[in-house]
Amino acid sequence: MARLLQDPSKLHPSEWYTANRMQRASTESQKSRSECMIDESSRLVDEIEKTTQKTQSDVNKKLEQRREEIKFWKQELDNKVEQIVHETEILLTFKNRLERALEGCKEPLVIAQKCLLYRQRRVGIDLVHDEVEQELLKEAEVVQGIIALLGRTLEQTNEQIRRNRSAKYNLDMDLKDKFTALTIDDYCASLTNDTPHIIYADNAMKLEGNFVSPEDWIDFSNINVEKADKQRNNSLALKALIDGILSQTANDMRKQCEMVNTAFRNRVKEVKDAKHKLETLLAMVMDETASQEKNIAALKKAIADKEGPVKVAQTRLEARNHRPNVELCYDTVHSSLMSEVQEITKNIQRQDALAQAQTELKGLSRRQLSLEEEIKVKENTLYIDEVLCMQMRESVHINNY
Repeated sequence: MARLLQDPSKLHPSEWYTANRMQRASTESQKSRSECMIDESSRLVDEIEKTTQKTQSDVNKKLEQRREEIKFWKQELDNKVEQIVHETEILLTFKNRLERALEGCKEPLVIAQKCLLYRQRRVGIDLVHDEVEQELLKEAEVVQGIIALLGRTLEQTNEQIRRNRSAKYNLDMDLKDKFTALTIDDYCASLTNDTPHIIYADNAMKLEGNFVSPEDWIDFSNINVEKADKQRNNSLALKALIDGILSQTANDMRKQCEMVNTAFRNRVKEVKDAKHKLETLLAMVMDETASQEKNIAALKKAIADKEGPVKVAQTRLEARNHRPNVELCYDTVHSSLMSEVQEITKNIQRQDALAQAQTELKGLSRRQLSLEEEIKVKENTLYIDEVLCMQMRESVHINNY
């Protein structure tokens, strides 16, 4: 019984009280810590909630700012596309004007070259390097120079159109990307914490190597805009240049065409005057030929008219030479007959004027032939210049393209 009362496995009441106090103290301590933790957790949850809401609000604001920024640049790019498209369309009309101007140069050049070829058919003294030929050669040179200039300007225009389209392509690509980015950011802006189908994306935090800085992003669009502005300004300058070239070349061609036409008119007048003078000379030669023919006829008649008297005188002398003996006297009759024969013979011999007259008649005939040939030369020249060339040149119309 004494051993029972002294069993060491049993605790003393004081230990029991002590244990209970410790349990209460530990529990109260744990409860206190737990309450602190709850308070801290509540505070932390509130803080996190506020921070999350603030961060999400900041992100939403930045997202909205970004959307506005993209919209701004998208509008800016849209404006530049519209401008460059407008300038390209206008430049295409200028290209068409250049092509029509080039086509319009062909006829004046062909006509100038034909006139030069036709005028090679002039003959004799009229095959001369006159003012008309000088102006025609100058006209051909002017038109060929204009064709070369218009050709170079057309090439420059084609190149500018290509550059405009290249700038538009860059703008379109940038716009396409901006549209995609804006669509994505619009979608992002529409998302809320209650939006269905939002998910965890573990890989979303990875930054790939193709990310660019905001500065580079702005610079990229700025460069595209600047390129578009540059090509637009180049197009404006080129349009002014084309306008000036088309106006100046048309004036140059019109001026040279008038110079050629004036030279033709003056030359035709000169040739007509020369032809008229030759015809006057021909009429004079023909009149003189008729007079000379009458003179020769008169001379021939005068010679024929002397045949009777000389025959009579010579017959008389022959008969009187047969007088007999002393009757063969050199009397006044015989002396007179001798004088008559000598005088008539002398006068007949003086009719060498007939030969001279015939020589002059031949000279007049040769002059007539020469004048007639020269008149034909002038007629040929007039046909070439007035009919073939001037009438052909009436079809030349130099327009302002």
